[in-house]
Amino acid sequence: MHVSFADRIAAGRTLATRLEPWRGLPGLLVLALPRGGVPVAREIATALGAPLDVLVVRKLGVPGAEEVACGAIAAPDIRVLNEAILTEFDVAPRDVERIAARERRELLRREHLYRRGRPAPEVRGRPVIVVDDGIATGATVRAALAVLQQAGAGHVTVATPVAARAAYVGLRARAADVVALHIPKEFTAVGAFYDDFRPVDDAAVVAALDAAVPDRIRPAVPANQAGRAAEGSARSEFRSRRRVVIARPPAGSRGHSVSGRSR
Repeated sequence: MHVSFADRIAAGRTLATRLEPWRGLPGLLVLALPRGGVPVAREIATALGAPLDVLVVRKLGVPGAEEVACGAIAAPDIRVLNEAILTEFDVAPRDVERIAARERRELLRREHLYRRGRPAPEVRGRPVIVVDDGIATGATVRAALAVLQQAGAGHVTVATPVAARAAYVGLRARAADVVALHIPKEFTAVGAFYDDFRPVDDAAVVAALDAAVPDRIRPAVPANQAGRAAEGSARSEFRSRRRVVIARPPAGSRGHSVSGRSR
């Protein structure tokens, strides 16, 4: 049965109920992949009482079929490529370089606009929930996970309303937990699972960040102090939680849903 969320806000509220066990984890941080992931993540952060921030990642779209990701980039120098897509669409290396250069300029523009002088959050040792409005190929999320791994994040959870099955399976090997409300047998595009999938603009992202709970753990705090406390608590909290759960149909959606949480 086809699942359709009313909009990103409704999807975020439903996803937040699946993430209720994460409430109260010391140092918990919710990171949205902008722009579409921000309204979803805002509902999660609000429900869990956690600070919200963004992790800016840019998709590398296939020339002529930009909605198809052949890779993704993130700061400082993270690049993830999908070799299968590159081969299928015959994307030349020079095209990858050209697309990556263009998207890096946009990545830097968004970093400057969204942060407005604020430093990036401290993630070392902290439990982090990475949120997007949907996962098709998984390239952007993989780039985000690479950033967090490089920064020494603690227990990292990927959360999304809908994910393609192949992407979901691939991410299970890279994140501590993957929570998806719906993993359809047939996946066309993320927008196909929303009644209202209008674009999210920069102003909405900035407003969400301005309204978020302040992050009390800043880079000025010694990472070993904040990190060890958060990581130790996260390990204890999650030791018995790694399993796959068949969930009830989500409120605000139609059809069956699956919440997958695994190592």
